[in-house]
Amino acid sequence: MKTILILSVNPPGTTRLRLDREVREIQATLKQSKYRDSFQIVTEGAVRVDDLRRALLEYQPAIVHFSGHGVGTEGLVLENDAGQTQLVSNESLGNLFNLFQTKIECVLLNACYSEIQAQVIHQYIDYLIGMNQPIGDEAAIKFATGFYDALGAGEPYERCFEIGCASIALEGMDEADTPKLKARPRPYAFLGIKELEESAKIPPASPPVQPITPTETTTITDNRRIKIGKGNFTEIKEGNNTGKIGRDYIVYNNNYSLGNPQSNLADAATELQKLLDHLGQSYSTETTLGKMQIAAEAVKQIENNPRLSAQIRSAIAQNGIQEFQQRLKHPAAHFVIGALEDWQKTQNI
Repeated sequence: MKTILILSVNPPGTTRLRLDREVREIQATLKQSKYRDSFQIVTEGAVRVDDLRRALLEYQPAIVHFSGHGVGTEGLVLENDAGQTQLVSNESLGNLFNLFQTKIECVLLNACYSEIQAQVIHQYIDYLIGMNQPIGDEAAIKFATGFYDALGAGEPYERCFEIGCASIALEGMDEADTPKLKARPRPYAFLGIKELEESAKIPPASPPVQPITPTETTTITDNRRIKIGKGNFTEIKEGNNTGKIGRDYIVYNNNYSLGNPQSNLADAATELQKLLDHLGQSYSTETTLGKMQIAAEAVKQIENNPRLSAQIRSAIAQNGIQEFQQRLKHPAAHFVIGALEDWQKTQNI
Protein backbone atom coordinates (compact mmCIF):
# COMPACT_ATOMS: atom_id res chain seq x y z
CA MET A 1 0.00 0.00 0.00
CA LYS A 2 1.32 3.43 -0.97
CA THR A 3 0.95 6.37 1.40
CA ILE A 4 -0.04 9.75 -0.02
CA LEU A 5 0.93 12.60 2.31
CA ILE A 6 -1.08 15.78 1.65
CA LEU A 7 0.46 18.91 3.17
CA SER A 8 -1.59 22.12 3.10
CA VAL A 9 -0.77 25.54 4.45
CA ASN A 10 -2.35 28.97 4.01
CA PRO A 11 -0.91 31.33 6.68
CA PRO A 12 -2.73 34.52 7.73
CA GLY A 13 -1.90 37.40 5.44
CA THR A 14 -1.59 35.25 2.31
CA THR A 15 -4.18 34.86 -0.43
CA ARG A 16 -6.94 32.54 0.75
CA LEU A 17 -6.98 29.20 -1.04
CA ARG A 18 -9.66 26.52 -1.05
CA LEU A 19 -7.34 23.90 0.36
CA ASP A 20 -10.01 22.02 2.32
CA ARG A 21 -11.98 21.48 -0.86
CA GLU A 22 -8.88 20.24 -2.69
CA VAL A 23 -8.21 17.67 0.04
CA ARG A 24 -11.87 16.52 0.03
CA GLU A 25 -11.85 16.13 -3.75
CA ILE A 26 -8.68 14.01 -3.64
CA GLN A 27 -10.08 11.81 -0.88
CA ALA A 28 -13.38 11.34 -2.72
CA THR A 29 -11.60 10.58 -5.99
CA LEU A 30 -9.46 7.81 -4.53
CA LYS A 31 -12.27 6.43 -2.38
CA GLN A 32 -14.30 5.56 -5.47
CA SER A 33 -11.37 4.36 -7.59
CA LYS A 34 -10.71 0.79 -8.69
CA TYR A 35 -7.47 0.48 -6.75
CA ARG A 36 -8.56 2.40 -3.65
CA ASP A 37 -7.20 -0.32 -1.36
CA SER A 38 -3.72 0.27 -2.72
CA PHE A 39 -3.48 3.80 -1.29
CA GLN A 40 -3.91 5.51 2.03
CA ILE A 41 -4.15 9.27 2.45
CA VAL A 42 -2.64 11.16 5.35
CA THR A 43 -3.32 14.89 5.69
CA GLU A 44 -1.47 17.59 7.61
CA GLY A 45 -2.78 21.17 7.74
CA ALA A 46 -1.21 24.48 8.78
CA VAL A 47 2.17 22.85 8.19
CA ARG A 48 5.15 24.25 10.06
CA VAL A 49 8.79 23.50 9.25
CA ASP A 50 9.00 20.90 12.02
CA ASP A 51 5.72 19.35 10.86
CA LEU A 52 7.12 18.77 7.39
CA ARG A 53 10.15 16.89 8.66
CA ARG A 54 8.17 14.86 11.19
CA ALA A 55 5.47 13.90 8.70
CA LEU A 56 8.04 12.54 6.26
CA LEU A 57 9.68 10.55 9.04
CA GLU A 58 6.45 9.21 10.52
CA TYR A 59 4.51 8.28 7.39
CA GLN A 60 7.32 7.41 4.95
CA PRO A 61 5.13 8.42 1.99
CA ALA A 62 5.52 7.31 -1.60
CA ILE A 63 3.75 10.46 -2.82
CA VAL A 64 3.94 13.95 -1.29
CA HIS A 65 1.28 16.48 -2.30
CA PHE A 66 1.80 20.11 -1.27
CA SER A 67 -1.03 22.64 -1.51
CA GLY A 68 -0.29 26.26 -0.71
CA HIS A 69 1.85 29.15 -1.88
CA GLY A 70 5.15 29.17 -3.74
CA VAL A 71 7.30 32.22 -4.25
CA GLY A 72 9.66 31.11 -6.98
CA THR A 73 13.33 31.52 -6.14
CA GLU A 74 12.53 32.30 -2.50
CA GLY A 75 11.01 28.89 -1.76
CA LEU A 76 7.71 27.59 -0.39
CA VAL A 77 5.47 29.21 2.22
CA LEU A 78 4.99 27.33 5.51
CA GLU A 79 4.03 28.56 8.98
CA ASN A 80 6.15 29.24 12.04
CA ASP A 81 5.18 28.40 15.62
CA ALA A 82 3.22 31.66 15.88
CA GLY A 83 1.13 30.78 12.82
CA GLN A 84 2.82 33.40 10.66
CA THR A 85 4.45 33.03 7.26
CA GLN A 86 7.83 31.34 7.12
CA LEU A 87 9.70 30.80 3.87
CA VAL A 88 11.62 27.57 3.36
CA SER A 89 14.45 27.94 0.86
CA ASN A 90 14.80 25.77 -2.20
CA GLU A 91 18.17 24.51 -1.02
CA SER A 92 16.72 23.42 2.33
CA LEU A 93 13.88 21.60 0.59
CA GLY A 94 16.33 19.80 -1.66
CA ASN A 95 18.49 18.73 1.28
CA LEU A 96 15.44 17.41 3.14
CA PHE A 97 14.05 15.37 0.26
CA ASN A 98 17.51 14.00 -0.43
CA LEU A 99 17.18 12.13 2.87
CA PHE A 100 14.01 10.37 1.66
CA GLN A 101 14.93 9.61 -1.94
CA THR A 102 14.68 5.82 -1.45
CA LYS A 103 11.07 6.15 -0.21
CA ILE A 104 9.44 9.03 -2.06
CA GLU A 105 8.55 8.37 -5.70
CA CYS A 106 6.60 11.48 -6.67
CA VAL A 107 6.16 15.03 -5.34
CA LEU A 108 3.29 17.23 -6.55
CA LEU A 109 3.72 20.91 -5.71
CA ASN A 110 0.27 22.41 -6.33
CA ALA A 111 1.43 25.98 -5.72
CA CYS A 112 2.20 29.03 -7.81
CA TYR A 113 5.73 29.34 -9.25
CA SER A 114 6.69 25.96 -7.78
CA GLU A 115 8.51 24.70 -10.88
CA ILE A 116 11.70 26.11 -9.39
CA GLN A 117 11.32 23.99 -6.26
CA ALA A 118 10.44 21.01 -8.45
CA GLN A 119 13.70 21.43 -10.34
CA VAL A 120 15.73 21.43 -7.12
CA ILE A 121 13.95 18.46 -5.52
CA HIS A 122 14.12 16.53 -8.81
CA GLN A 123 17.84 16.08 -8.19
CA TYR A 124 16.81 13.44 -5.65
CA ILE A 125 13.21 12.39 -6.42
CA ASP A 126 12.34 10.81 -9.76
CA TYR A 127 8.95 12.41 -10.45
CA LEU A 128 8.25 16.09 -9.71
CA ILE A 129 5.33 18.28 -10.72
CA GLY A 130 5.44 22.04 -10.27
CA MET A 131 3.70 25.11 -11.68
CA ASN A 132 5.56 27.47 -14.00
CA GLN A 133 3.29 30.44 -13.18
CA PRO A 134 0.33 31.31 -10.92
CA ILE A 135 -2.49 28.78 -11.02
CA GLY A 136 -6.06 29.45 -9.92
CA ASP A 137 -7.93 27.47 -7.29
CA GLU A 138 -10.25 25.78 -9.78
CA ALA A 139 -7.45 24.76 -12.13
CA ALA A 140 -5.34 23.46 -9.25
CA ILE A 141 -8.24 21.36 -7.95
CA LYS A 142 -9.11 20.03 -11.42
CA PHE A 143 -5.49 19.04 -12.00
CA ALA A 144 -5.35 17.23 -8.64
CA THR A 145 -8.60 15.32 -9.19
CA GLY A 146 -7.54 14.29 -12.70
CA PHE A 147 -4.13 13.18 -11.45
CA TYR A 148 -5.59 11.04 -8.64
CA ASP A 149 -8.38 9.71 -10.87
CA ALA A 150 -5.67 8.24 -13.06
CA LEU A 151 -3.56 7.07 -10.12
CA GLY A 152 -6.56 5.27 -8.61
CA ALA A 153 -7.22 3.66 -12.00
CA GLY A 154 -3.72 2.13 -11.89
CA GLU A 155 -1.88 4.47 -14.26
CA PRO A 156 1.83 5.42 -14.03
CA TYR A 157 2.87 8.91 -12.96
CA GLU A 158 3.46 10.27 -16.48
CA ARG A 159 -0.04 9.26 -17.49
CA CYS A 160 -1.51 10.73 -14.29
CA PHE A 161 0.16 14.04 -15.12
CA GLU A 162 -1.24 14.05 -18.66
CA ILE A 163 -4.76 13.32 -17.45
CA GLY A 164 -4.46 16.05 -14.82
CA CYS A 165 -3.58 18.58 -17.53
CA ALA A 166 -6.39 17.30 -19.75
CA SER A 167 -8.82 17.79 -16.86
CA ILE A 168 -7.98 21.50 -16.76
CA ALA A 169 -8.42 21.84 -20.52
CA LEU A 170 -11.77 20.02 -20.47
CA GLU A 171 -13.14 22.74 -18.20
CA GLY A 172 -12.27 25.39 -20.78
CA MET A 173 -9.51 26.88 -18.63
CA ASP A 174 -6.36 28.26 -20.23
CA GLU A 175 -4.04 26.89 -17.54
CA ALA A 176 -3.51 23.36 -18.88
CA ASP A 177 0.13 24.19 -19.70
CA THR A 178 0.89 25.53 -16.23
CA PRO A 179 1.75 22.18 -14.57
CA LYS A 180 5.20 20.88 -15.57
CA LEU A 181 6.48 17.34 -15.11
CA LYS A 182 10.09 16.41 -14.46
CA ALA A 183 10.60 12.66 -14.80
CA ARG A 184 13.54 10.32 -14.42
CA PRO A 185 12.32 6.80 -15.28
CA ARG A 186 14.34 3.95 -13.77
CA PRO A 187 14.30 0.15 -14.24
CA TYR A 188 12.39 -0.18 -10.97
CA ALA A 189 10.15 2.87 -11.45
CA PHE A 190 6.45 2.66 -10.52
CA LEU A 191 4.62 1.47 -13.64
CA GLY A 192 1.12 1.95 -12.33
CA ILE A 193 -0.76 -0.66 -10.34
CA LYS A 194 -2.79 -1.74 -13.38
CA GLU A 195 0.29 -2.73 -15.37
CA LEU A 196 1.89 -4.45 -12.39
CA GLU A 197 -1.28 -6.44 -11.76
CA GLU A 198 -1.61 -7.49 -15.40
CA SER A 199 2.06 -8.43 -15.75
CA ALA A 200 1.83 -10.73 -12.73
CA LYS A 201 -0.70 -12.85 -14.64
CA ILE A 202 1.53 -13.31 -17.69
CA PRO A 203 4.43 -15.83 -17.64
CA PRO A 204 7.76 -14.18 -18.45
CA ALA A 205 8.54 -14.36 -22.16
CA SER A 206 11.89 -15.51 -23.48
CA PRO A 207 14.13 -12.44 -23.65
CA PRO A 208 15.54 -11.22 -26.98
CA VAL A 209 19.19 -11.89 -27.69
CA GLN A 210 21.20 -8.91 -26.48
CA PRO A 211 24.53 -7.75 -27.89
CA ILE A 212 27.56 -8.47 -25.73
CA THR A 213 28.49 -5.56 -23.46
CA PRO A 214 31.65 -5.04 -21.36
CA THR A 215 29.88 -6.53 -18.34
CA GLU A 216 28.98 -9.78 -20.13
CA THR A 217 31.20 -12.83 -20.59
CA THR A 218 32.83 -14.22 -23.73
CA THR A 219 33.88 -17.88 -24.20
CA ILE A 220 37.63 -18.55 -24.45
CA THR A 221 38.42 -21.23 -27.01
CA ASP A 222 42.25 -21.02 -27.30
CA ASN A 223 45.22 -19.36 -25.68
CA ARG A 224 45.76 -15.89 -27.09
CA ARG A 225 47.51 -12.62 -26.37
CA ILE A 226 45.50 -9.44 -26.04
CA LYS A 227 46.46 -5.80 -25.59
CA ILE A 228 44.59 -3.87 -22.87
CA GLY A 229 45.72 -0.33 -22.28
CA LYS A 230 49.46 -0.44 -21.73
CA GLY A 231 51.17 -3.76 -22.17
CA ASN A 232 50.15 -7.19 -23.43
CA PHE A 233 48.36 -9.85 -21.41
CA THR A 234 48.03 -13.56 -22.09
CA GLU A 235 44.61 -15.16 -22.01
CA ILE A 236 45.02 -18.83 -21.07
CA LYS A 237 42.32 -21.46 -21.35
CA GLU A 238 42.50 -23.57 -18.18
CA GLY A 239 39.51 -25.93 -18.28
CA ASN A 240 36.95 -24.92 -15.68
CA ASN A 241 39.37 -23.23 -13.31
CA THR A 242 39.12 -19.65 -12.18
CA GLY A 243 42.12 -17.36 -12.44
CA LYS A 244 43.31 -13.84 -13.24
CA ILE A 245 44.47 -13.05 -16.75
CA GLY A 246 45.88 -9.58 -16.25
CA ARG A 247 44.57 -6.61 -14.29
CA ASP A 248 40.86 -7.01 -13.57
CA TYR A 249 39.93 -9.68 -16.09
CA ILE A 250 38.62 -12.90 -14.55
CA VAL A 251 38.46 -16.41 -16.02
CA TYR A 252 35.37 -18.34 -14.90
CA ASN A 253 34.25 -21.65 -16.44
CA ASN A 254 36.12 -20.90 -19.68
CA ASN A 255 34.70 -17.36 -19.73
CA TYR A 256 36.19 -13.99 -18.90
CA SER A 257 34.54 -10.81 -17.70
CA LEU A 258 35.68 -7.37 -16.60
CA GLY A 259 35.68 -6.52 -12.92
CA ASN A 260 36.12 -8.02 -9.49
CA PRO A 261 33.54 -10.84 -8.87
CA GLN A 262 32.66 -9.62 -5.37
CA SER A 263 32.26 -6.06 -6.60
CA ASN A 264 30.07 -7.20 -9.49
CA LEU A 265 28.02 -9.29 -7.07
CA ALA A 266 27.50 -6.37 -4.68
CA ASP A 267 26.51 -3.99 -7.48
CA ALA A 268 24.02 -6.41 -9.02
CA ALA A 269 22.48 -7.28 -5.64
CA THR A 270 22.13 -3.59 -4.79
CA GLU A 271 20.28 -2.89 -8.05
CA LEU A 272 17.95 -5.84 -7.53
CA GLN A 273 17.37 -4.82 -3.90
CA LYS A 274 16.25 -1.36 -5.03
CA LEU A 275 13.90 -2.93 -7.55
CA LEU A 276 12.38 -5.22 -4.90
CA ASP A 277 11.95 -2.36 -2.43
CA HIS A 278 9.98 -0.40 -5.01
CA LEU A 279 7.84 -3.37 -6.00
CA GLY A 280 7.17 -3.99 -2.30
CA GLN A 281 5.28 -0.70 -2.21
CA SER A 282 2.82 -1.99 -4.81
CA TYR A 283 2.46 -5.61 -3.73
CA SER A 284 2.08 -7.18 -0.31
CA THR A 285 5.28 -8.55 1.21
CA GLU A 286 3.30 -10.45 3.83
CA THR A 287 1.28 -12.80 1.61
CA THR A 288 2.44 -15.61 -0.65
CA LEU A 289 0.53 -14.14 -3.59
CA GLY A 290 2.15 -10.75 -3.10
CA LYS A 291 5.64 -12.25 -2.97
CA MET A 292 4.97 -14.26 -6.13
CA GLN A 293 3.78 -11.10 -7.87
CA ILE A 294 6.94 -9.26 -6.81
CA ALA A 295 9.08 -12.11 -8.18
CA ALA A 296 7.21 -12.21 -11.52
CA GLU A 297 7.42 -8.44 -11.99
CA ALA A 298 11.10 -8.35 -10.98
CA VAL A 299 12.03 -10.93 -13.63
CA LYS A 300 9.97 -9.08 -16.23
CA GLN A 301 11.77 -5.80 -15.52
CA ILE A 302 15.18 -7.51 -15.53
CA GLU A 303 14.43 -9.01 -18.95
CA ASN A 304 13.37 -5.64 -20.30
CA ASN A 305 16.53 -3.90 -19.09
CA PRO A 306 19.62 -5.10 -21.02
CA ARG A 307 22.07 -3.47 -18.62
CA LEU A 308 20.51 -4.93 -15.48
CA SER A 309 20.05 -8.31 -17.17
CA ALA A 310 23.72 -8.47 -18.15
CA GLN A 311 24.79 -7.32 -14.69
CA ILE A 312 22.81 -10.02 -12.89
CA ARG A 313 23.80 -12.76 -15.34
CA SER A 314 27.47 -11.89 -14.87
CA ALA A 315 27.15 -11.83 -11.05
CA ILE A 316 25.42 -15.23 -10.97
CA ALA A 317 27.92 -16.75 -13.39
CA GLN A 318 30.88 -15.56 -11.33
CA ASN A 319 29.57 -16.20 -7.82
CA GLY A 320 26.66 -18.64 -7.96
CA ILE A 321 23.02 -18.03 -7.25
CA GLN A 322 23.20 -19.03 -3.57
CA GLU A 323 25.78 -16.38 -2.78
CA PHE A 324 23.66 -13.91 -4.76
CA GLN A 325 20.64 -14.80 -2.62
CA GLN A 326 22.56 -14.08 0.58
CA ARG A 327 22.98 -10.46 -0.53
CA LEU A 328 19.21 -9.88 -0.80
CA LYS A 329 17.36 -8.65 2.28
CA HIS A 330 13.71 -8.76 1.29
CA PRO A 331 10.68 -10.84 2.34
CA ALA A 332 10.21 -11.99 -1.25
CA ALA A 333 13.88 -12.92 -1.80
CA HIS A 334 13.19 -16.70 -1.72
CA PHE A 335 10.53 -16.36 -4.43
CA VAL A 336 12.75 -14.08 -6.50
CA ILE A 337 15.63 -16.54 -6.36
CA GLY A 338 13.29 -19.32 -7.47
CA ALA A 339 12.20 -17.17 -10.41
CA LEU A 340 15.82 -16.35 -11.22
CA GLU A 341 16.73 -20.04 -11.24
CA ASP A 342 14.08 -20.62 -13.90
CA TRP A 343 15.34 -17.54 -15.71
CA GLN A 344 18.89 -18.94 -15.61
CA LYS A 345 17.78 -21.89 -17.69
CA THR A 346 16.47 -19.63 -20.45
CA GLN A 347 19.73 -17.66 -20.33
CA ASN A 348 21.97 -20.74 -20.36
CA ILE A 349 23.95 -19.35 -17.44
